[in-house]
Amino acid sequence: MKDEEYQEFYKHVSHDFENPLSWSHNKVEGKLEYSSLLYVPGRAPFDLWNRDGARGLKLYVQRVYIMDEAEQFLPLYLRFIKGVVDSNDLSLNVSREILQKDPAIDSMRSALTKRVLDMLSKLAKKDEENYASFWKEFGQVLKEGPAEDFANRDKVAKLLRFATTKNDSAEQTESLDGYVERMQESQEAIYYVVGENHNTAKNSPHLEIFRKKGIEVLVLSDRIDGWMISHLNEFDGKHMQDITKGELDLGDIDAEEEKKQQEEASKTFENLIGQIKELLKDKVEDVRVTNRLTDSPACLVAGAHDMDAQMKKIMEAAGQVVPETKPSFEINPEHPLVKQLNDEQNDERFNDLTYVLFDQAALASGEQLKEPGAFVSRLNKLLLDLSK
Repeated sequence: MKDEEYQEFYKHVSHDFENPLSWSHNKVEGKLEYSSLLYVPGRAPFDLWNRDGARGLKLYVQRVYIMDEAEQFLPLYLRFIKGVVDSNDLSLNVSREILQKDPAIDSMRSALTKRVLDMLSKLAKKDEENYASFWKEFGQVLKEGPAEDFANRDKVAKLLRFATTKNDSAEQTESLDGYVERMQESQEAIYYVVGENHNTAKNSPHLEIFRKKGIEVLVLSDRIDGWMISHLNEFDGKHMQDITKGELDLGDIDAEEEKKQQEEASKTFENLIGQIKELLKDKVEDVRVTNRLTDSPACLVAGAHDMDAQMKKIMEAAGQVVPETKPSFEINPEHPLVKQLNDEQNDERFNDLTYVLFDQAALASGEQLKEPGAFVSRLNKLLLDLSK
């Protein structure tokens, strides 16, 4: 068939009058005999996010039409693929129930899934412009892959695209392969930050030390990102690390000197740390001097295995019970507000400033304040004190 014939047949199969981005025609002979013609559409259908909607390939048996939307041949995260499968091994009276039980279907599903992923990989390598168009239409659906298809997780990971601090753009254009190639010599992890939207994520105070050291960070802001990244633990032997969780060790040549400075600052501000711990004992797990911040006075750091703020909001919206956890509160000893806090003699003003810094850190992390009125009242009081 010529290209024009493939495109014309696609319109018949999909009822879509736009040309597909790519297609793959394949014939398999051996234990199983079947032909497949698979298409990557150019535009997402209106019901793409309806996971229970009709989907799948047109099924023929020995060139006899059997059914539309045979969903057993591809996993759910590839539900946007259109095409035809013609099998010589299935019975002409095959039904959806039989398809679910037939072991031959599992073998065909595995082969067709790999063919689709290979087709997308070729599109990404040979035609970046068309792959960018594909990603804008179907990227968020493809992000379901790492959780739903463990066997092909690495292949799916290579197809993912992200916004990063490399160019500060919200466009998701960078691959994990490209990120690994640009990693610094001493870098051992792929760093990422998750936010409710791109601006919240890219302005996270946790990024400050990474910008200072020129370390690239993935900026994740799609609703699915927190769930997706929790199933993508590593890539190319590099583990994925959320920069807002756990203690930070960048492992670079300056690490020892910075660790020494951090220990000295902890001793200098030991009394301040103790006072803040006592005041915030019901809100935080720990208070410590930070090695993440260069410009901000403080930040909140979740535990290494705690849920991020984005996932908490998704679970709450779904009516799920969110486990109660306390973050660590990290202070920047070089910031004027922290130095002022350390010198503050008035207990009431000390308490107000501490709570304001804590609430500011919570807001910067994308969290909602439990008592916004109290935050505003304390902030106004401190501003009035400054004007006297």
